[in-house]
Amino acid sequence: MSGTESKDVLLSTQIVIEEALRKLGYGDEMVELLKEPIRLLTVRIPVRMDDGKTKVFHGFRAQHNDAVGPTKGGVRFHPDVTEAEVKALSIWMSLKCGIADLPYGGGKGGIICDPRKMSFRELERLSRGYVRAISQLVGPSKDIPAPDVMTNSQVMAWMMDEYSRIREFDSPGFITGKPIVLGGSQGRETATARGVAIMIDEAMRKKGIAIQDARVVIQGFGNAGSFLAKFMHEAGARVIGISDVNGALYNEKGLDIEYLLDRRDSFGTVTNLFRETISNDELLTLDCDVLVPAAIENQITSDNADRIKAKIIVEAANGPTTLEATRIVTERGILLVPDVLASSGGVIVSYFEWVQNNQGYYWSEAEVDEKLRRMMIRGFNQVYEQHQTRKVDMRLAAYMVGVRKIAEASRLRGWV
Repeated sequence: MSGTESKDVLLSTQIVIEEALRKLGYGDEMVELLKEPIRLLTVRIPVRMDDGKTKVFHGFRAQHNDAVGPTKGGVRFHPDVTEAEVKALSIWMSLKCGIADLPYGGGKGGIICDPRKMSFRELERLSRGYVRAISQLVGPSKDIPAPDVMTNSQVMAWMMDEYSRIREFDSPGFITGKPIVLGGSQGRETATARGVAIMIDEAMRKKGIAIQDARVVIQGFGNAGSFLAKFMHEAGARVIGISDVNGALYNEKGLDIEYLLDRRDSFGTVTNLFRETISNDELLTLDCDVLVPAAIENQITSDNADRIKAKIIVEAANGPTTLEATRIVTERGILLVPDVLASSGGVIVSYFEWVQNNQGYYWSEAEVDEKLRRMMIRGFNQVYEQHQTRKVDMRLAAYMVGVRKIAEASRLRGWV
C-alpha cells in the first residue's frame, strides 16, 4: 500500500476541497470556512426497548454550510456511523447540491445502531427520539432530512409525524423520501439508481461503448444497487456480477436479475442463498465495461486499483475510491464518474419533493424522470468540461464545479 494513501474520508474530502478552492482562486479564509461543517449537533437518544429496558443511542446532525439556503441530507442508521463520517457526508452533500445547482447546502445525520437487530417498534421509538433531539435545528427552511443507509420511507413518515406533533402543524416539507400518500414524490425511491444509470449512459457515450450487451458489475445490492441492476438489465446490458455483505455472485453470460430481485431481503442480502460465490475483491477486479461500487467507503484502494479491468467506474456509493486509487485509475485511462456527481439523483428528486410539498402540486413520474435526466446530464457535462479544459481528474473537476456556488454565496454574504 502507498504510504501516502489515506482512508480517512473526512481528511480525503478536506484535501480535495482545498485543492478545488485553490484552483478556483480562493484563499485561506474560504478553505478554513468550508473544510468543516458550520454546525455539528451530537445527541443522546434514550429508547425504551421491547424488553422494558432503556438503551441510550448516540447520534449526530451536521450542517455543512447554509449560505445558499437550507441544508439538506440523509439520516443513516448504521453500527459504524462516526462523527467524522457524518461531517464528510455533509460536505459531499454540499458538493452534490452545487453540481446540481440546487438552493441548498449540505447536511447529514446518523445514529450508531444496527436496525437489523431491532424490532419495528424499537425503530419507531428511535426515529421519533432522534427528531425530538434535533428539532430545534431542523425544518423546511432550515435543514431537511431524507433517507440514507438503512433508513426508508417508513422511517421518514415517523420522523415527519413527530416533527408535526412538536411544531403543532402539518409539515410535509420538513423531510423528503416520504411515502407517496404522505406527500412523497413519484420516482424518489429509484432516484439514486436512475441518476447512476443516466451517468453510465453519458460515460459510455464518451467511451464509445454501446449499452446493448455491455458487461456491468455492481458492488452492493441495497436500494441503489438493486434498482440499478434492474435498470441495466432492462436497457439490454449484461449484469455479470453483484455482491452484498456476505459475498458476490458472478456469471459471465449475465445473472438472472429478476430472480435475484425477487429473492433479496429488505437489507439487500441475497448471496447467502447460493453455494458458488466469489469474494468481494474478485468481484471488483472482474473484466467488465462498467464497475459500479454501490456499497461502502474505501473499496477501490492502491491495493487493487492497478487490477481494476473496467473501462468506466461510476460511484453510486459515498467515497468508495481513495484519492490514491483515483490517481491510479485515471492514469490508466479509466473514466471515473465520482460519487458527488453520480449519486446526486437522490438529492435532486428530494428537492423536487420539497418543491411539490411547498406548492401543494404534485408531478407524474414521467415529469420527475425527465427533469432528473436534464439536471444530471447538465451536471455531467459541466464536470467533464472542467476535467478536459483544466486537465484535472474527474473527482477534482466535480469538486470545483460543486464548491463554487457555496463559496460565492459565502463571499457575497460577507462571511469571508
